[in-house]
Amino acid sequence: MNTIFIVSGLVTLTQATKLAKLPIVQGPSAAFDALMINAGKAGQLATASGSILLSALIVFLLSVTGLINKLIKLLTPAITGTLIFLVGISLSGFTLSEFLGGYPGDKGFSSPTTLILSITTATIVILLSIFGKGFWKRFSFLIALIVGDILAVSLGVVDYSVLSTKSWFGMPHLLPYGSLKFNWVMFLTFFVAYVVTVVEALGVYQAAGDTLKENISPRRIQNGLIGESAGSMFSSLFGGFPTTAFAQNVGILNLTGNVSRIPVIIAGILFVVLGFVPKIGAFLAITPSPVIGGIFLPAATTLILTGFNILKRAPDNNENNMIIGLSIILAIALPNYATG
Repeated sequence: MNTIFIVSGLVTLTQATKLAKLPIVQGPSAAFDALMINAGKAGQLATASGSILLSALIVFLLSVTGLINKLIKLLTPAITGTLIFLVGISLSGFTLSEFLGGYPGDKGFSSPTTLILSITTATIVILLSIFGKGFWKRFSFLIALIVGDILAVSLGVVDYSVLSTKSWFGMPHLLPYGSLKFNWVMFLTFFVAYVVTVVEALGVYQAAGDTLKENISPRRIQNGLIGESAGSMFSSLFGGFPTTAFAQNVGILNLTGNVSRIPVIIAGILFVVLGFVPKIGAFLAITPSPVIGGIFLPAATTLILTGFNILKRAPDNNENNMIIGLSIILAIALPNYATG
């Protein structure tokens, strides 16, 4: 956790000030959650870290040499619009589970307390984003978070026990799982996941540019991928996840209208501080899931709409229609047949 906070903060700061120069927070890629859990259960975290390091190194070299620009040139509105739409769909599934308190059968699922928290926070975000002006609109998410947390405390659903297990000061450890190892099968699995995060990041950069009404040059995207891959390599050496651009930020940009990089820079500084103070990080993490879901459900909605707006720019022909339709069908339906 220390590593994830520190690396996310450093990469966020570097991206916002020097590289991509976009108001996008960098954080651990959720595409690796299941892979890292399975690697941990199999006692292969050292191999997982080695796979992340090599995958990130390949993308880093492609980015530094400029070869990644050939991929960027292939990103037509039909591709980027579909990608952003599907990222929004993916986020909506996770966010809705947070909103409802898990899944059917889970304790507290769709309970009155859960719905009070999630609906209240979502309503605050929506109303302030649509009808708020100035301060109220720009800080709608923060206001919703504060109100949601206060409401959660008053309802007695905040668990403070985790705070006692965390120290006030902590340092990340180099190679916490032992010397890095390599396995071709695991590497290929992780590399595919890393390519997915790269493509998603490309979509996030394009979506941010659309919100900012800026044409994000291939050079800025190339710089962004250099920063992400370098951060991922560093993270792998300390047992962390790969870093990537968080799509939720695009939704926040759309709803609040605050496109300044200053809040993102402040967030990056806070991440680094939290990385060295585990107890404060744990305190922020005790925010109940329904509050998180209530905040980010509107953000996922705007991301889907951003994808729709970009798709409108794609020429209406059989090729684009097939790319868009087939991609959406496979992305939504195929995972149901890939479990087990």
